[in-house]
Amino acid sequence: MDFIKKIAEGKIDDAVHLQFTKFSKGEFRNRALINAKQSKGHYTINTGPEFANDLVMEVAKEVGDNKVKVSGVIVSTSNLSNKLDYKEVKQFQGVKKYIIDKEMTGEDIINLLYEFPKAFFALSFNSSKTNLKIKPKMPTSGKSGKNSKEGPKADFCKIVTNNSELAGSFIFENPNFQKAEVNHTYIIEKIIIPDSIKNEKDYAKIREMSRRRGRVVRIANIDGKEIKREIEFEA
Repeated sequence: MDFIKKIAEGKIDDAVHLQFTKFSKGEFRNRALINAKQSKGHYTINTGPEFANDLVMEVAKEVGDNKVKVSGVIVSTSNLSNKLDYKEVKQFQGVKKYIIDKEMTGEDIINLLYEFPKAFFALSFNSSKTNLKIKPKMPTSGKSGKNSKEGPKADFCKIVTNNSELAGSFIFENPNFQKAEVNHTYIIEKIIIPDSIKNEKDYAKIREMSRRRGRVVRIANIDGKEIKREIEFEA
């Protein structure tokens, strides 16, 4: 399940919390973009980078114990050298980019996602139901998709699938959609610092452990009909 649907259903978990740790108070537009099409049970969904780890998790579940060819990068500030079989590692300003090009099982991928939840998994691979392609890089900070005169685009992740449940989790207002575009605005109204770190001096730790309270404004244009909703959350 993608993190926006989790918020809509009140199922806030650590993965949802991690989506918001970089945000301060304010309004943040053009986030978690989705562009989706469906024809005769065949779905093509393009998204912004926010959905990368969710997509990797869901397609890895489809792969299960089978082995598939996996390519792309895992980006992390942590040292994963002893935990990961990688082709090459590149480093810049403390951020490590591990280049992956090998066969892995779905369980291998899932275990890595659970062990390193703060890492960014820009991996491409296929299951029997879904083809997943993610740009093998870290998205530019503060931007969602590619800037152009028309604004940012949902062009970082792409799935082609016949898994209607997976596709419907992105367009949950109407899982039987033919064409849909979705845009989100995050409105962060309050930063909640836990009592356990009130005296903490490390700003990075405070930012990571604090919770954000606010709203997600979701505007979905589904088959020519606009649906707007505001979802309150604390994560």
